[in-house]
Amino acid sequence: MKPPPIPSAELGSRRTRQRDTLISLITQAEGPLTVPQLLQMANAGEENVGIATVYRTVKLLLESERIQSVTLPNGAVCYERSELGHHHHFHCHRCDRVFDLASCPVHIQKKDLPKGFTLDSHEITLTGLCADCQESPAAPAPRRAGVRRRRIRV
Repeated sequence: MKPPPIPSAELGSRRTRQRDTLISLITQAEGPLTVPQLLQMANAGEENVGIATVYRTVKLLLESERIQSVTLPNGAVCYERSELGHHHHFHCHRCDRVFDLASCPVHIQKKDLPKGFTLDSHEITLTGLCADCQESPAAPAPRRAGVRRRRIRV
């Protein structure tokens, strides 16, 4: 079932084709998306979307609580619709895509917690290879923008 669209007019700022494109991408995504992924996907069509427009739209959607951020174990921040409810994610370490899991694999009972602790929530991100990457020949994992690797001599 297709999720309901996020009305651009409710964001308190003017409606543009670029913003509508970004909202549509987030609404129809099968999992959380990073800002670079949103930029690439938006510009894959006929739109000309700048990085500042992506950041402004993400900020408006966060402030209006239409989307929420998801921080992966590697530090990357992704964004997804807020109305998805409690769920977890699978992060493919080769292609860097993130997928939603349909169920929660953890059932924590009060007796499992240390004495005096109260659990508010939990977030789990499983890592591995997605089906597409398992079928394709091994390739190095993509480097995150701004991260420099240094070779250490021993």
